[in-house]
Amino acid sequence: MSVPYARGKRAFGFCDTCNQRYDLGELKIQIVAGRATNLKNCPYCLDKDHPQYFIGRVPINDPIALLNPRPDTAQVESRELWGWNPVGNPAVYATGQVGIISLVINGVKSQVTYSGEM
Repeated sequence: MSVPYARGKRAFGFCDTCNQRYDLGELKIQIVAGRATNLKNCPYCLDKDHPQYFIGRVPINDPIALLNPRPDTAQVESRELWGWNPVGNPAVYATGQVGIISLVINGVKSQVTYSGEM
């Protein structure tokens, strides 16, 4: 004949992490990597089981190659900048300049010259 446990309505217990007193019903079992440990923690000390513990348990299929791919045959045209210029759209024209930059660092003035292609 088995002996049932008492209900423990007014029973209290101590958190295994912070050692504070709580009602026994508030203490929850700590789970690590999907397995229960023998620790009972309060709601403040209870850590959720981290998803990284489950890496490799679920098979993942992530194919990279495409079946019958269709590459862009108009690659040059797709990389050109196009704009409609009814009222001076700045996207139509792009300009750039090369010149001299004057730097002042801690009161010392110096010049930097760049002469290359843009």
